[in-house]
Amino acid sequence: MTWATERLDLLKAGSAVLPPVVQTLQLGGLDDWGSGWVRKRWVPNPELLNVDGSLFGGYLTALADQAAAFAAMTVVPDDMVFRTTSLTMNFVRVGRVEALLIEARVVAQTRQMITCRVELKRENDELIAEASSQQLLLPMKA
Repeated sequence: MTWATERLDLLKAGSAVLPPVVQTLQLGGLDDWGSGWVRKRWVPNPELLNVDGSLFGGYLTALADQAAAFAAMTVVPDDMVFRTTSLTMNFVRVGRVEALLIEARVVAQTRQMITCRVELKRENDELIAEASSQQLLLPMKA
């Protein structure tokens, strides 16, 4: 058990206090996780939609960044923390006010970097967007 996996367990149980930015952006927590992967179902609040009823791409990017961070947390060493150094987002379909299934997985890890892939899909398995990110590993400060 590490600081990060303990946090993931609390998030999964719904007993973690979410950071202010997560509360403000209504990103929510996660549903499940295992070594190298995370999964969550997220339903957008209508107040988060564009005028035409579509999801704002920057918002989807925030969800992807959060999911990649959660995936990185499943493997980060106990004496390390991480920061996103790159995030690439590709939009495939227009998201609307419908549930999204978000899955992220670690695809590579070195001593200094964790690389993750994220998929955001409709419940019928249609891909809405996909992302890749890199997390730089840093020593935890005392």
